Amino acid sequence: MSEHYEEMYQAASRYYVHAETMETIAHHLKISRSTVSRLLKEARDTGLVRISLADHQGSASPLSTALSQRFGVRVHMVSVRENANEKVRMERVARMAGQLLTEVVEDHDVIGVAWGVTLSNVVRYLGRRPLVEATVVQVNGSANQHDSGLPYIGEIMQSFGDAFDAKAVLFPVPAFFDQPEAKSVLWRERSIQQVLRLRDQVDIAVFGVGALKARVPSHVYSAGYMDPAEMEQLLSEGVVGDVCTVLLREDGSYADIAYNERATGPTPAELARVPRRICVVADPSRAPALIGALRAGTATDLVLDDGTARAVLNRLSR
Repeated sequence: MSEHYEEMYQAASRYYVHAETMETIAHHLKISRSTVSRLLKEARDTGLVRISLADHQGSASPLSTALSQRFGVRVHMVSVRENANEKVRMERVARMAGQLLTEVVEDHDVIGVAWGVTLSNVVRYLGRRPLVEATVVQVNGSANQHDSGLPYIGEIMQSFGDAFDAKAVLFPVPAFFDQPEAKSVLWRERSIQQVLRLRDQVDIAVFGVGALKARVPSHVYSAGYMDPAEMEQLLSEGVVGDVCTVLLREDGSYADIAYNERATGPTPAELARVPRRICVVADPSRAPALIGALRAGTATDLVLDDGTARAVLNRLSR
């Protein structure tokens, strides 16, 4: 066994088996942190370390196939017993999404993250995968009149950064501006333009689907981002939910919804330029919003449970 292989094995064993940090490994092996990163990448490339996503029978089921054919997406589906509560459902779906994301990210990727209830669960199941020069960027603003949103989104972003050894870039703007003119002015600021340029370079985006009416409340509709009058106005316009805080109708339309002029997230058209877009949903009551998101072309990959899949297909068959 060569000295190089032994060093690679020691680095991989300490990182993946014993959960040591790269700094600790570098100290023990008396090498630099960047050398540790290269050894871990080589361990994956040579097959010494294999990160794999277990196959789920649900992903080849008739439900999955029907959704895939209808919307042209890759479907990753988990089976959840019919009487399972919302917590169990979310846990199962979030675990699959975390595993999927851990497997598909690569060195130098820019990973776009839209905050929300679903993503705050997904980050719990991210595996550790050190990447070279990866970046994770917040794609939509998080502040509102009551809260900066930074502790909430900061925890999500930090979890992504820790899992992938990625640089985390926050987007320090409101989720919705009070006036479209204010957004237009701030969008010209150099510091904001820097984040917007990075958002345009996203390789993989991960997001949930918000819903105005859902059993598991969406953060954007339950944490002071909109007042009751605004919520009623949106309902009267046929809005069923959002992706990246851009509001959608069930038919997938969004461009003529006035509130979107104040939104800070990427539109479905902008999102469609991202090569891989992972949408995660674990709530049958979000079926109308999910249908709108899929019709708008927001996703290449859909991670969900069989109950949510069934609710979507049942609604489409009416």
